[in-house]
Amino acid sequence: MADALEEEVGIDLALLKSEIQKTYAAVSQEPDRDFIFPTGRGWAEDLDYPPELGNVPESAVESFAGVANPFSLGRLATGERVLDLGCGAGTDSLVAAQMVGASGSVTGIDMTSAMLAKARRAAGELGVAHTDFVEGEVESLPFPDESFDVVISNGVIDLVPDKDAVFSEIYRVLAPGGRIQIADVTIQNPVSAEGRRNIDLWTG
Repeated sequence: MADALEEEVGIDLALLKSEIQKTYAAVSQEPDRDFIFPTGRGWAEDLDYPPELGNVPESAVESFAGVANPFSLGRLATGERVLDLGCGAGTDSLVAAQMVGASGSVTGIDMTSAMLAKARRAAGELGVAHTDFVEGEVESLPFPDESFDVVISNGVIDLVPDKDAVFSEIYRVLAPGGRIQIADVTIQNPVSAEGRRNIDLWTG
């Protein structure tokens, strides 16, 4: 399966994963550095994030690297169980935690341990005990079937070559009547074989 996907995508998947982790570890560890994509609180504010953003500790928001605002698709309800795919340093997770309240729950999953460490610290600062941050990959979620009411994600699915696997997993873990609120990058034209082999285009 991995071999077929590598052939289809035209890139070494292990190398791609390593480069993505490296890029986002740098966003975590050097948030003031200039990246080829916008980052930080000012960027989130430009995206018209909900007022809960103001309470999210700077230790998380400084490493925000989303592409849009998943909450523009609707506010979350009190008591909902939320999964944040590719949660990074936790900005979206912590906005979600405030919306769902202590009767709800938010689980963030990310493959970059440096980002997860920031998310956990920021959750502690904000005092939201109903959050959990898990290291893992979005193509193979370590959660039971039908365990979430809402799946959110921000600028992550575009980084994953096997998008069918991601959406299959989203469908599996969503409870009946559940919904997705995804902010991401899309393309309107096919990408050339040369473009698919360009790791910089995948990671940025």
